[in-house]
Amino acid sequence: MLEQLVQLDTDLFLYLNNLGTTTWDPFWMFYTTKFYWIPLYAVLLFLIYKMPNPKIFILTVVLIVLMISFTDQITNVFKKVLVMRLRPCHDPLLEGLVRLVKPNCGGQFGYFSGHASNSMAVAIFTGFMLRYRFKYLLYILIAWSIGMGYSRIYIGVHYPLDVLSGWVFGGLSGYMFYRLDKYFQNRFRMR
Repeated sequence: MLEQLVQLDTDLFLYLNNLGTTTWDPFWMFYTTKFYWIPLYAVLLFLIYKMPNPKIFILTVVLIVLMISFTDQITNVFKKVLVMRLRPCHDPLLEGLVRLVKPNCGGQFGYFSGHASNSMAVAIFTGFMLRYRFKYLLYILIAWSIGMGYSRIYIGVHYPLDVLSGWVFGGLSGYMFYRLDKYFQNRFRMR
């Protein structure tokens, strides 16, 4: 059963990865680069700052930093200790079949995607936090995270299952930290 799932994942990866063209490569490289999303993160932080209780903004920022650190570290534990599944661009069985868009492959192991988990955690946390003012922001941020996950397949560094697992873990983490933030906000208001 597990072998069939891995084979299906590999087949889906090869199909999606090989849909790419040199015309779209610059777009997906731009999309997958975290640096270019700093303006989005700044806008989201500004919107959180403008919430009805800006006094607890620092606490929220600390929780966001902890959330990203948490998703990053758990991702690394899965990649480097628990699963150790080779990235498709490092897999010798796929040599010559993978369209690697970036100049290098990255770390040796790829299960699960840190980009997918971090972006989904940010999407869920921020989307829930700001839903009282921006009704559709959660859906827009989830779509952004889906694009982030797809970009990892497109450029050749993650299998679809890496990305899907990252989204699930990131979504759960984002919601958990959102609930934790709400808990601390309520405790802070009581004093």
